[in-house]
Amino acid sequence: MSDASRPAQPIRLWTYALSGHAHRVELFLALLRLPFEKTEVDLAGGAQKTPEFLALNPFGQVPVIQDGDVTLADSNAILTYLALRYDASGRWLPRDPLGAAKVQRWLSLAAGPLVNGAGNARVNVLFGRAHDPRCAEIAKTLLTRMDAHLATRPFLAADAPTIADIAIYTYTAHAPEGGVSLQPYPQVRAWLARIEALPGFVGMLRRPAAQGVEA
Repeated sequence: MSDASRPAQPIRLWTYALSGHAHRVELFLALLRLPFEKTEVDLAGGAQKTPEFLALNPFGQVPVIQDGDVTLADSNAILTYLALRYDASGRWLPRDPLGAAKVQRWLSLAAGPLVNGAGNARVNVLFGRAHDPRCAEIAKTLLTRMDAHLATRPFLAADAPTIADIAIYTYTAHAPEGGVSLQPYPQVRAWLARIEALPGFVGMLRRPAAQGVEA
């Protein structure tokens, strides 16, 4: 990787250990082998509501990155920025219209059915919220379609991993924390293993329960 494709100083990442959205960004930074420094945001203590943090992200959510004079929030937006800024090969976000559109399709699913299904099911369990059977139904529908899709290809949007895989990985891998089993989905489990075998892979903290904070 040339100097032009590396940040002048470590990228700063505001994160929270149990946030799948924040883990997406940490994972991609690690896979790109970019230098970065993490700042853990005390969500339980309300640090995301302070004027200092709201100046970074008015929505009061992690993740946020600061890359030189660029400050950016929203996990999928950050993945897109990092791919376009630091992956000159175009591997992680194809530059051709169809390839980019295939990635965008999965980014939309990551922001919709993935979060509304496996993501929210996990939040309900981890933080002692009321069980919502709709979350499991949404998760199982997405997993069923992913399993069929992955039966004929190794990764979601291309023959090699892209930011589509990064965006979908974390909440899928942690679906069992929300009571959604991955056992019925062998192709999904094989895909998770392929992601976890990538050089530089870092996992997210697994915890059975927590209270009082948003992930």
